[in-house]
Amino acid sequence: MQETPSRSIGSYRWVICALLFFATTINYTDRAVLGVLEPTLRASIPDWTATKYGLVNSSFMIAYAIGSLGAGWLMDAIGVRLGFTLSLVVWSLTAAAHALASNATQFALVRFALGIGESGNFPASIKTVADWFPKKERALATGIFNAGSNMGAIMAPAVVPIVALRWGWQAAFIATGVAGLVWVFFWWPIYRHPESHPKLSAEELAYIRSDPSDTVKKIRWRQLLPYRQTWAFAIAKFLTDPVWWFYLFWFSPFMNDRFKIDLKSIGGPMVTVYVMATFGSVLGGWLSSALIARGWSTNAARKTTLLFCALCVLPVSFAPWVENPWSAVLLVGVAAAAHQAFSANLYTLTSDMFPRQAIGSVVGIGTFAGAMCSAVLQIITGRLKDATGSYTAIFVVAGSAYVLALLIFHLMVPKLEPAVFAALDEPT
Repeated sequence: MQETPSRSIGSYRWVICALLFFATTINYTDRAVLGVLEPTLRASIPDWTATKYGLVNSSFMIAYAIGSLGAGWLMDAIGVRLGFTLSLVVWSLTAAAHALASNATQFALVRFALGIGESGNFPASIKTVADWFPKKERALATGIFNAGSNMGAIMAPAVVPIVALRWGWQAAFIATGVAGLVWVFFWWPIYRHPESHPKLSAEELAYIRSDPSDTVKKIRWRQLLPYRQTWAFAIAKFLTDPVWWFYLFWFSPFMNDRFKIDLKSIGGPMVTVYVMATFGSVLGGWLSSALIARGWSTNAARKTTLLFCALCVLPVSFAPWVENPWSAVLLVGVAAAAHQAFSANLYTLTSDMFPRQAIGSVVGIGTFAGAMCSAVLQIITGRLKDATGSYTAIFVVAGSAYVLALLIFHLMVPKLEPAVFAALDEPT
């Protein structure tokens, strides 16, 4: 009879996963505040237009792309305890600094700084999961912490309108900035590497390290570029990440423009979308792990889950055409849930294909690719909205991106082969 690890050897690794969940929640709350407040800022900031809003978002994405490359290297170089702390401090201070902005240019500048700070979240979290979980649990752990992105997107429309309507939009940015600094006071004393953590039992450490040991001692960033696995992950991120950013930054403006839903009533639709996305993230991680537990190969389990998610996204193309606002909410909600399930498995593929020493850097490269495409899409969305008054073309792109991403990934890595590195740090 198979033993139940959480009962027989301890479950402290899930405490670490909970910390990652809360960090990601704060991360996405900070990101989502601007989208929730966009209709309010449109009336409050004199030079605000859809085109300039797209440029403000693009400045964030460019910084996020640049920062992701450095953040992946940083987490591999100095470790996630210090690296994650630095990331939180930077993004929390810059989130609060949004309260000082009075025109679109100033918003673009603070948004750029926020992107640099927030770029550390996912490289740090994926590396932490690889350090603290065996391969068979990583998809589930990733799905759980990744659900924090949905919880953050839920918190923003649930809390921000209340704060903004009572104390002004500036107070909403300050409140979310303070939350990140509070998280640091938990992370710093609690987190240690598993091998040196005083609260981790020897049995649980052995369980965490039950996978075959990596023989590579160190992997340089430049060594990752020749591998098709790196490019497969980066291309998948390039095609799918912009869709999530579109939902995060433009769902509130879309609902305001299409259905006249304002700050007082946006909470219900946005909370619905991201509650659905939360379940999608956890269920997507659970599904591939459950298939593996039933004897499926890792390749079949991960890609079957990705295909199911990609097909669930397709109907979102019809969101601009429906007449009932809640029909649009449900279409976007299903697509957001499928995206998060897709994303959780895509992130987990890095730990299937690469040794732990390289995961932070690989995630950074993929995040860079996704953020750069997102920066372009943000500009295109703003200009299309000002020129045509429509979001139809963007929703069509959103619906088809995942099938294309999976097809390219499968063609590049048909058997999910691990990238093989020599013990002396040179690629084979």
